[in-house]
Amino acid sequence: MHTISDYQGYFLEYLTQKIETKEPKNLYEPISYILSLGGKRLRPTLVLMASEIFGGSYNKALDAALAVEVFHNFSLIHDDIMDDAPLRRGKETVHEKWDINTGILSGDAMLINAYQLFESYEGDTFRQLAKLFTKTAIEVCEGQQYDIDFETRDDVTIPEYIKMIEYKTAVLVGAALKMGAIVADASESCKSSIYDYGRLLGLAFQLQDDYLDAFGNPATFGKQVGGDIIENKKTFLYLKALEFASEAEKKQLVGLFSLNPEDPSEKISTVKHLFETTGAKEVTRTEIEKYTKKAFSALDNLTISEDKKDLLRLFGSTLMNRSV
Repeated sequence: MHTISDYQGYFLEYLTQKIETKEPKNLYEPISYILSLGGKRLRPTLVLMASEIFGGSYNKALDAALAVEVFHNFSLIHDDIMDDAPLRRGKETVHEKWDINTGILSGDAMLINAYQLFESYEGDTFRQLAKLFTKTAIEVCEGQQYDIDFETRDDVTIPEYIKMIEYKTAVLVGAALKMGAIVADASESCKSSIYDYGRLLGLAFQLQDDYLDAFGNPATFGKQVGGDIIENKKTFLYLKALEFASEAEKKQLVGLFSLNPEDPSEKISTVKHLFETTGAKEVTRTEIEKYTKKAFSALDNLTISEDKKDLLRLFGSTLMNRSV
């Protein structure tokens, strides 16, 4: 077994080999651009790691890992267009650097390219990878649509919100791990359990992201603290605050989430205070811990050595070890 940073290095080396700008340049340059913007490369790393955990070789899993990374970045191009986002990882988004039509078309090509990458696998391995990828891709699209729908709805429930973040974020983490297990020809039980581990960890991570957006350390979070509040996003914190709030607090919170002040600092401060006084802050922390523990419990069902389970625990602990 290798370390997590080893797998990241192997993947980056392969990605560098595979990135090429061919004709027509205006289709392929944006693809090379988005893939070279960096990021933690967590999903492809998980594919490689899972393959070796179940007795396979990371080399055999490189195309599946690249497919996951290409798909993830395709979704980022289209998400940025939908959000009219000017920056991605501190650089211009594809539709800003080129134009919207280029962003749509290059994104489409990336989705097709992700499917192409599975062609290096044969028979049952190809069938399983393609089937899992198709299921995951449609769920990510469904999650994105739920997220868009929630912007104009005032009756979003907690189960609906959990389903949205599961589809939009968590299923791709689970799929990445399961793809590695498929390449290594792991048992059905192991494939199912490693998927659950990734999915539950993805849910914990996204809930933590919601929490840190309001209560994180600006120096370490990497994003603007209070961004969700500024954008009036109905996060887990907001929904729980509404559930626990008195009528007066509820009216105040709903009112604040209808405002877009030029200086949002007072709005952020008041909303954070309501998150605390209603108990939403503490409940969200508890929920993060619950999903993290459930993820680690899924590892008990894996028929692998303890040192391999430890590597998965280390990954989970590292992922969740942000300033909560």
